[in-house]
Amino acid sequence: MSGGGARPAGDRALLLEMPGTEEALRVARRLRATCPELTDVVPAHRTVLAVWETVPGIDLAGLAAEELAVPVTAVPGTVVEIAVVYDGPDLAAVAEQTGLSAEEVVARHTGADYLVAFIGFAPGFAYLVGGDEHLAVPRRAEPRERVPAGSVGIAGPYTGIYPCESPGGWQLLGRTSTVMFDPKRDPPACLAPGDHVRLVPR
Repeated sequence: MSGGGARPAGDRALLLEMPGTEEALRVARRLRATCPELTDVVPAHRTVLAVWETVPGIDLAGLAAEELAVPVTAVPGTVVEIAVVYDGPDLAAVAEQTGLSAEEVVARHTGADYLVAFIGFAPGFAYLVGGDEHLAVPRRAEPRERVPAGSVGIAGPYTGIYPCESPGGWQLLGRTSTVMFDPKRDPPACLAPGDHVRLVPR
C-alpha cells in the first residue's frame, strides 16, 4: 500500500497507514461500507484503525490499497455552520505573530472551508484541517490550566473547539455557544470525521 503499510494492533485490530488525512477518510468510509463485520473504523491524521470481533473475510489492506488507487474525489460529509465570537485572549498575539491585523486574522480564519480530520484529545474534540496556512502558529509556550468549553483555538495546521473545560495550550481566537459534545444527544458529538465546517463570525 502506498500509504506505508499495515500492522496488527492487538489480535482484533489492524492499523493501516495512509498518505494523508483525506486518504484516511476515504479508506475509512470504504471499510465501513464494505465490511459490516468491523465493529469500529477510526480515521486519524495518517492512519485508519479497523477493529473487529469476528475476523473479517476480506483483505483489509488490499481493500484500502484499492481505494487509494481510485482517482481522488471530494470526501462527502455533512456541512456544519458554527457561529464564533472572535474575542479570544490570544487573538492579538496571533495577529502579531503572523504580521496581520486582528481583523485580517478573523477574515482568514472564517474564510476557510474546514474538514474534520479526526476526533481526539477529548470526546467531541474535532481536529479541523484546511485552514489558511498563514495562521499555522505554534501552541502557546505555557498551556493554560483551564480553557472554557466552546473556546475556538488554533495550533499548527489545526483549528479546534474545546467541547468541555480542560487544560489546553492552543491559541484561543474566540468562542462559540454551540455544544460540541453532549452524552445525552444522539449522536453525542456535534462533528464527525468527514464533516465540512464553516465558521461564521458573530
